[in-house]
Amino acid sequence: MTREDTLMTGTGDFGRRISYHRHRLGLTAGQVADRADMSAGYVQHLEGHLGTPDTGTVTRLAAALETTVEDLLGGGRDRPPGPGSGAADAVLEVLDPEECLRLVAPGGIGRVAFNSPEGPTVLPVNYTVHDGAIVFRTAHGGPMDQDLRTGVEGVEIKIGFQVDRIDEARREGWSVLVQGPAHHVPEDEAVQADVTPWAGGERRLYIRIVPHHITGRRIHGL
Repeated sequence: MTREDTLMTGTGDFGRRISYHRHRLGLTAGQVADRADMSAGYVQHLEGHLGTPDTGTVTRLAAALETTVEDLLGGGRDRPPGPGSGAADAVLEVLDPEECLRLVAPGGIGRVAFNSPEGPTVLPVNYTVHDGAIVFRTAHGGPMDQDLRTGVEGVEIKIGFQVDRIDEARREGWSVLVQGPAHHVPEDEAVQADVTPWAGGERRLYIRIVPHHITGRRIHGL
């Protein structure tokens, strides 16, 4: 069995992944079709139906959507992103705070870094940006409830919040680090921040990070 045959087995969610990458790039079905040298109607058909086309079609779509065949087929779901060597002409660019804020503004998934009784801890959260601050939800009594309280009025714990984006096909990406105090948001203010955790459950405690220091880097080719 060839590597291509292996990748084509157990794919699933193929149409959903096409739609995800198309919207990520801000492309219409027609624009993807032009890039992949196929009809817009066929791209729409693939997005809305189960099943996976032949290897050649998948390869053309992956190139058109600026991703890899493996990612488009869901083959890398259980591995960390970014294996393999970097691009030969890679450049590391330092980003200014304005560009960092622009990158994180759409919201999504980030990582909260703080000191817990067990030591340095990093946890993923769904977040939104509201009134210039990072806002996420957690559970009352959870690790980010008591661990982010000083017990002293007016004194807040400073934490880190990191967001990144990795483009495996191009060996490019960016990373933004926000540092600042964590505030537990009063309930009457919390309802204004629209963020829904993927983990579900009772997560009614809103925490706001007010950016005091923002840094970022981008890796790209020449």
